[in-house]
Amino acid sequence: MNRKVELFRGDIFYFTSSPLEDIHAYRYIPDGVLAVSEGKILATGSFVEMKKCFSDASVTDFSGKLLMPGFIDAHIHYPQSEIIGMYGRQLLDWLHEYTFPAETMFSSPEHADYIADFFVNELFRNGTTTCMAYATVHPESVNALFTAASQYNMCMLTGKMLMDRNAPEQLTDTVERGGTESRTLIEAWHNKGRNRYVITPRFAISCTDKQLSEAGRLHRDYPDTYIQTHLSENKSEIDQTLSLYPDCSDYLEVYERAGLVTERTVFGHCIHLSEAESHRLASAGAAIAHCPTSNLFLGSGLFNMREANRLGLQTTLATDVAGGTSFSMLRTMGEAYKVQQLNAYPMSPFESLYKCTLGSARVLKLEDEIGSFKEGCYADFIVVEDAVTPSQQIRKDCLQRTGKWDLENRIFGLQILGDDRNIAATYIEGKAVKFKFITRE
Repeated sequence: MNRKVELFRGDIFYFTSSPLEDIHAYRYIPDGVLAVSEGKILATGSFVEMKKCFSDASVTDFSGKLLMPGFIDAHIHYPQSEIIGMYGRQLLDWLHEYTFPAETMFSSPEHADYIADFFVNELFRNGTTTCMAYATVHPESVNALFTAASQYNMCMLTGKMLMDRNAPEQLTDTVERGGTESRTLIEAWHNKGRNRYVITPRFAISCTDKQLSEAGRLHRDYPDTYIQTHLSENKSEIDQTLSLYPDCSDYLEVYERAGLVTERTVFGHCIHLSEAESHRLASAGAAIAHCPTSNLFLGSGLFNMREANRLGLQTTLATDVAGGTSFSMLRTMGEAYKVQQLNAYPMSPFESLYKCTLGSARVLKLEDEIGSFKEGCYADFIVVEDAVTPSQQIRKDCLQRTGKWDLENRIFGLQILGDDRNIAATYIEGKAVKFKFITRE
């Protein structure tokens, strides 16, 4: 039986390897075609060639627009969606004043469902098709987010927060309850459809050593789950952690003793790492999620991407909503560029984009499913329009007039001036997602 094939016409762009390792790391096909069948990538090529190969296929025409793999956000807090842009101050103050009160609401399944629906739709509106998200300590929060994502067959990675100290009573659990509820959620959701479970101790300040050890035990029992937590985001956080764990020589050792530093671990931030910690992270194959809008908003510090690259650390870019100030990975890339400029490292737009697509997929061990247009990957892609604002249009006109409208300038302009308005369409498994504006009834 012949499979139904759909063709999507536009300027095709995707990575095949890391631009840090290969100057020919991407494929760009002006007036190209993305061929999709049964929700997966079948092939890419020029429009003329592909139309001959698939003469009976329907064509959705996005001529002049970029077709790229959807963005992958490797560090984001879905329960914080409604506190984005709250007056921030510093990390620990912000947690107690805004974050913890917001998270207590998630004992209500109705509230969790509402925020989960909003969150998923906001991701799609900004071109994000996969994310690794923090939930709350409430199982209801995890069920709500997996349910919302499953309605679209979206690849969602999330898990119940583990906290047993230094948080409001409504947000703390016990080691035993945290372990039991996590196991139940893993059995219910992990590898069901496109869902993946993430073991989630918030950070060392909110977890006793027994709680962290239980998180490590969970991962040993379910070794294809993921781990996410925070590391060295803020200097006060580091000082408080070491006061709670005085027998550890540095922050990373707290997690190492619990068995939480693995090739399936994503650490948020990692701004103030020692060189010894960096070497151990690289050796373990763990990854760092760099969250520039959050680091700037909360005054946490400037992550050094050049040094991370030198030491062989795997890094992604991430929004960290709601410490982060935008769901847009385009805005996140723009802020990452500015942070690295302050570190005397003018990060290329190709490196930035790689770390939001194929690079992030590789960190998550999902490069055979998402992050590129390789044959067999899910057809999770976005349609990006270059000039939707007057400033973007006049910039484009200038570059075209002067003969400098090349791919690098095109992508860089999107990163510096772009946002959700540049996302013309988002596709999950080859199906267009209708952007919704979610409100309380």
